[in-house]
Amino acid sequence: MSPELRADAQRNRAAILAAASETFAEHGPKATTEQVAIRAGVAVGTVFRHFPTKQALLVAIMKESLHRLIAKAAESTLFDFMTEIVDEAVRTQTVVAAFTGPQLDIRDALMGLTEEMRRLLEQAKDAGEVRSAVQVDEVMALLTAAAQAAQQGGWSVDLRRRTLAIIFKGLAP
Repeated sequence: MSPELRADAQRNRAAILAAASETFAEHGPKATTEQVAIRAGVAVGTVFRHFPTKQALLVAIMKESLHRLIAKAAESTLFDFMTEIVDEAVRTQTVVAAFTGPQLDIRDALMGLTEEMRRLLEQAKDAGEVRSAVQVDEVMALLTAAAQAAQQGGWSVDLRRRTLAIIFKGLAP
């Protein structure tokens, strides 16, 4: 395959993922691959070449979301990163809702997220911003609860911020 074709395929894949994220956010789990293709400006066959099933497309959206979060961790503080994760959970709630069982295999991406959270937690402890006894599994449990509540509760941005402020205060020394 020539470099131009690979670059074109990468552009198409990126366009499809961006379009799919927007389409599922707008239309919910009933969004179609045809709607994604139209928004991405590609043929529906191109969508299926990259993602053979709607489920594969949804998994790719979630993995990309997690990888994007992990990349942001490098330039974030613990509390900024936690806020970003809850906000991303709200943005991807439609994709998460489309899964009805254990089909969403994103364990590797979640491990990366946990490792970044561990790194940021240690930085926050070293800076005296978080109690030394706090462990990463506790932070992840709090974060998971906040993200799930934000997804399911239709929380306003203000309520998300106030809830996170309470969590952050509870982590403080």
